Amino acid sequence: MLEPLYTSDEMKAAEAGHDVPTLMERAGRAVADEALHRFPRPGTFALYAGKGANGGDGTIAARLLQEHGWKPVDDGADLVIDALLGTGIRGEPRAEAAALIERINASGAPVLAVDIPSGVDSSTGEVAGAAVRADFTVTMHGRKVGLAVGPGRFRAGDVIVADIGLEPRQTRHALVTRDILRLVPGKREPDNKYSAGSVLVVGGARGTTGAAALSARAAFRADAGYVAVAAPAEALPTLETLVVEAVKRPLEAVFEAAERASALALGPGLGRDKKTLVRRLLEETELPAVVDADALYELEPFEREAPTVLTPHSGELARLLGETSAWVDAHRLEGLQRAVERFRCVVLLKGADTLVGAPGEGVWVVGDNVPALATAGTGDVLTGIVAAFLSKGMTAREAAAAAAVAHRLAAARGPARGLVATDVIDALPGCIAQS
Repeated sequence: MLEPLYTSDEMKAAEAGHDVPTLMERAGRAVADEALHRFPRPGTFALYAGKGANGGDGTIAARLLQEHGWKPVDDGADLVIDALLGTGIRGEPRAEAAALIERINASGAPVLAVDIPSGVDSSTGEVAGAAVRADFTVTMHGRKVGLAVGPGRFRAGDVIVADIGLEPRQTRHALVTRDILRLVPGKREPDNKYSAGSVLVVGGARGTTGAAALSARAAFRADAGYVAVAAPAEALPTLETLVVEAVKRPLEAVFEAAERASALALGPGLGRDKKTLVRRLLEETELPAVVDADALYELEPFEREAPTVLTPHSGELARLLGETSAWVDAHRLEGLQRAVERFRCVVLLKGADTLVGAPGEGVWVVGDNVPALATAGTGDVLTGIVAAFLSKGMTAREAAAAAAVAHRLAAARGPARGLVATDVIDALPGCIAQS
């Protein structure tokens, strides 16, 4: 269910007590083997090696490549090996290293990074200055945090994890696999529509009824047994046509509707003028809740014990933290952790590297990005899935991560171009059933 993601310090602990030359020989061989696998015909290569262990790994790889007929060159190489800076480097590279990084990026040749692209912080994914753009990265023992979290993940290319003979270790952060969907409870023989999971979607103002309808339909397709939508009265006729199976209630009756719910989905198309209602629902009900879209606008910390998931994208998180979206994109782990500390609940930060944080816990990363998800309405779909999983009794952290996995698997079944949110909804049952 979880694949370890290593920080620099965790890798040092994993390597402690092992013979360094032996580890370097294994690492160098892994790099050479990957190069030979991808480029079977001997060619020319350029090695950029630093003075540390990372440079030693690259030097060994270069020796092995030469044994297979490859020739080292300074310019015009068929392959560039980046072994400049290792996993222990933090902050902006020094001027000399930065110049070499820019030279690597300007080479025009495929770039193989050793362990981590130079300039990427292996423990956070942050890029403080110049950083190599690798086509593929051979990383030792386990995937590094910086290879899974942006912006570092966008510099890594294909990531290959090489076994160099170290024992597995528990890490603070982890990559979520599709096995997490095994935790999603299915409908049991004694269930009725309420006990199978009852979701109340609160949103759907005029002009944005589609958002609430998408969340409601997604909740049904994520196997909730009962879904209701509370929306402004003038929007109810439109919702009647958009989602036939859901019960519709006027927004004024939302607390009455909540009595039959086992989870809330707050925000899809709600409108930014409902801050007081959002706060009341969070503080006056004991239902698990997912808070998204308009419900996140100017949200302040609240008091509740029930499982709660916030699902911002980088712009929404930036507003909650008083930062810019560019800052969040550059400091995704830090931004997520600040939000978790501020709101004391689970936070799912959407993006190509969807991150799930929980109070007192490490971060779970959902990989396998599907670029086609960059289309309107897919966030509302995710909200409905989270709500459905919460309604079935899952913990907030597991519901958020499992929903993100199901969301991506369903999107992967749709067209690579022209995907729309309803395509994701339609594919959900098959993805969840195969878990």
